[in-house]
Amino acid sequence: MLYYLFRFLENQFQVPGAGVFEFITFRAALAVIGSLIISLLFGGRLIEKLRGQQISETIRDLGLTGEAAKKGTPTMGGLIIIAAILIPTLLFARLRNIYVILMIVTTVWLGLIGFLDDYIKVFRKDKKGLAGKFKIVGQVGLGLIIGLGLYFNDEVVVREYVKHEQASAAQIAQASEMRVNSNGDTTYVIDSKSTVTTIPFVKSHQFDYAELLFFLPEAKRQEWVWLVYVLVVIFIITAVSNAANLTDGIDGLAAGTSAIVGLTLAILAFITGNAIFSDYLNIMFIPYQGELVVFGAAFVGACIGFLWYNSYPAQVFMGDTGSLALGGIIAVFAIMIRKELLIPILCGVFLAENLSVVLQVAWFKYTKRKYGEGRRIFLMSPLHHHYQKRGYQEPKIVTRFWIVSILLAVLTIVTFKMR
Repeated sequence: MLYYLFRFLENQFQVPGAGVFEFITFRAALAVIGSLIISLLFGGRLIEKLRGQQISETIRDLGLTGEAAKKGTPTMGGLIIIAAILIPTLLFARLRNIYVILMIVTTVWLGLIGFLDDYIKVFRKDKKGLAGKFKIVGQVGLGLIIGLGLYFNDEVVVREYVKHEQASAAQIAQASEMRVNSNGDTTYVIDSKSTVTTIPFVKSHQFDYAELLFFLPEAKRQEWVWLVYVLVVIFIITAVSNAANLTDGIDGLAAGTSAIVGLTLAILAFITGNAIFSDYLNIMFIPYQGELVVFGAAFVGACIGFLWYNSYPAQVFMGDTGSLALGGIIAVFAIMIRKELLIPILCGVFLAENLSVVLQVAWFKYTKRKYGEGRRIFLMSPLHHHYQKRGYQEPKIVTRFWIVSILLAVLTIVTFKMR
């Protein structure tokens, strides 16, 4: 909103300094500051209200150290995160941008699903919360909105620079610009609809989802690739949002890890949305995507601000209201900047937490069927509970998981030079 206000002031009244709002880096800085202020001011008041209403999550008796001290801690603190993301985004981002619109939809959509789950747990005293099938329906519904929105919207394009000798007649006709350098070489600028994404450790660094339909003729691949793309989007959103939910088991783990992942995605969005940096680093350039940096900055600020209250010992839990939203935001953000195939590396902590549960359950069922007695791989899953059972204190577990997350974030960026 403020972006449009200051643009109006600059164009109509030539107000000195109003043009600074044209710079994404300036607005991203304001978004970080704004989200931190909102988290700190709004967070304290909300926690007092939650405590006054006795809105606390039932703590299951898992035999873990420090469990008793957590009883009575308010939940639904994810409302702090959502407010600290949405308000700066609405103030400082270009709200007509398709990427910003879809990120706002993602935040609100999954925030509402998580809120409904927490509401059922707290007010209806149902420990199971919202039935799993309804969560899946909500996640699939969001996947459809994001997948179809990104595939069919005309603003969602990839820019290519094709030399004259390599350009086909169709590409020349489609070119939005023709450039001639000092040597007389001609290059065509082409903005095209594409299902190409980034893949690590491959020379071209690109993979087209149409290649998954290798058994079809080329014309049929282009006709049906939208379906493959939407299914991939649904899977990624569902997997990452659930993984973030599982990670939210000890104080500060999910929020801190999400902040590290969010910062990495914001950096990648800045590079991907900048023609100069993307060309220098040989990364695909995606027009109009720079605005995601503003959203990413608000996301990081919200996570860090929430840590003020959620760090050990936590004054508030984010609940599903926050964890589902965090995971979904990360998934959709990665999909938009076409780095979703890097999620297993970047979100390695989430992946490890998720896999620990899957392996534990699968092995327990297998051994029970084979030996008549269920056996475990871990002392307890998700993975962070395994380390708690081994006697590690929560702050040490969280700090070490953060360190691993930082290393994975660095590795994610390094993959762009590993071919």
